[in-house]
Amino acid sequence: MTDLDGLDRNILAELARDARQSTQALARKFGVSQPVAWRRVKRLQEAGVIAGRRLALDADKLGYGVTVFLGVKLATKGRVSLQDFETAVSAIPEVQTVEHVLGLYDYRLRVVARDIPDFERILRRRIMTLPGAGEVEANVLLSEERRPGPLG
Repeated sequence: MTDLDGLDRNILAELARDARQSTQALARKFGVSQPVAWRRVKRLQEAGVIAGRRLALDADKLGYGVTVFLGVKLATKGRVSLQDFETAVSAIPEVQTVEHVLGLYDYRLRVVARDIPDFERILRRRIMTLPGAGEVEANVLLSEERRPGPLG
């Protein structure tokens, strides 16, 4: 674990809110010089605390109005089944995240679709035909609120 002081945490919170901010803007915001802010960001990147900067897309505006969380239980278990499933599911563009989890299901997927009939098509033709796919539970996202937490 990396030791983080208040300035580090403030920088991380700001970058989590808007990763496009320059070190000059961060320096102004926190009353430090631009080189100090630049060194802090660079140190956080080199330590792996900042793992990258991602572009957030608005799924609704891109025509994907439905988000579904799927719990998938594999019909057969084993190292080969896990790898086969992960490789195959990663090739489905509508699957936004693949999480290998402990609990009732083996995987949790975040799937986007244009509408419910589109989701049904993705489920029947792509997800249920994956190697090892067994039981599936679907939860449709009704609303989402991003809350700042310990990681920004």
